[in-house]
Amino acid sequence: MDIEINSQEDLKSAAVQLLDFAGDEKIFLFEGDMGAGKTTFIKVICEALGVSDLVSSPTFSIVNEYLAGTGKIYHFDFYRIKNIQEAYDIGYEEYFYSGDLCLVEWPERIAALLPEHHLKVDIQVTGPEQRMISLSRI
Repeated sequence: MDIEINSQEDLKSAAVQLLDFAGDEKIFLFEGDMGAGKTTFIKVICEALGVSDLVSSPTFSIVNEYLAGTGKIYHFDFYRIKNIQEAYDIGYEEYFYSGDLCLVEWPERIAALLPEHHLKVDIQVTGPEQRMISLSRI
């Protein structure tokens, strides 16, 4: 499924479409170049799920936890991870297999640890404010 974004205002609708498309899937992997809008889109998704906490990139903490009406949401950013051992050190299994929603930025950094089934969210920059978001179930 592809979602065309022409401005930031389109992100709310895109978040709803993503959540509908996801169904029962709990692991969302966000891929895209630096500055493509992964964290921005995650903020809008969290807002759509009722998160009232400040949603920010867990670049240095690796994982942030938010509470929503649907339960816990874990937001990962593996960009600064130096080696796969760091994912083991934070106990990634407890998060990924908790049954709670996991939103993962830079998943390619821990490719060997990713669950077999997940939702891939690929964000491509197509203009100054334009993006193409491609969704696929793996």
